Amino acid sequence: MLVAAAVLRQLHRIHQQLGDLRERLNRGPKVVKVREANVVAAEAELAQSKADAKAAKVAADQKQLLLRSGEQKILDLRAKLNASSSNREYQALKDQIAADEMAGSVLADEILEALEKIDELQKATGESEKKLAKAKEELAKGQQTNRDQEGLLLADVQRLEAELKETEKDLPADFRDAYLRVVKGKGSEAMAPVEGENCGGCHQLITANMFNSLLMNKVVFCGNCGVLLYLPEDRTPHR
Repeated sequence: MLVAAAVLRQLHRIHQQLGDLRERLNRGPKVVKVREANVVAAEAELAQSKADAKAAKVAADQKQLLLRSGEQKILDLRAKLNASSSNREYQALKDQIAADEMAGSVLADEILEALEKIDELQKATGESEKKLAKAKEELAKGQQTNRDQEGLLLADVQRLEAELKETEKDLPADFRDAYLRVVKGKGSEAMAPVEGENCGGCHQLITANMFNSLLMNKVVFCGNCGVLLYLPEDRTPHR
């Protein structure tokens, strides 16, 4: 089987360009999916941040209710203290008031800490909202870029596919099956030029017989990696 090196060079160029275009076509949707996942993650983070802030607010409100209830209880005890009829009752009321005031002081400190925590959580919520807005903006940009590029890339793919089909007409019929088989298996890396005395695909040293066959436009596959070999343009053998 004889195949001109120029035809193989042309085919390899087209396959490489098609491979690059198809990779770029696949990359766009992948970028969009990643950014969609970022939006979902940012939404979950914001929802958790809001839930944490709400829970902290509820806890602080409950403590404030307890504090007000304790303050009212102390007022009632003081009224009873003034109306006490015995020293024993008076002392018991004083001790109860002191204990309740101590508990109220501790509760007031806890409320202050809770309010500070609420402030921190509200700031975190604000940051989460900004993160979500940015993620949505990045997603919109990615979707628009993908839409803008997809049409252009598809047009280039169609043009190159037509060029490939035309170039493949120059292949001999008895070689077509072997060519299609290696292209199906290796895609854009189905062919490789000879680089020095080595296969351009795996860098394995080629034999003198293989090189001479290439000089005669015979079909040669690399015995190591299986790619279809060809001589680069204006190749001068050093043998």
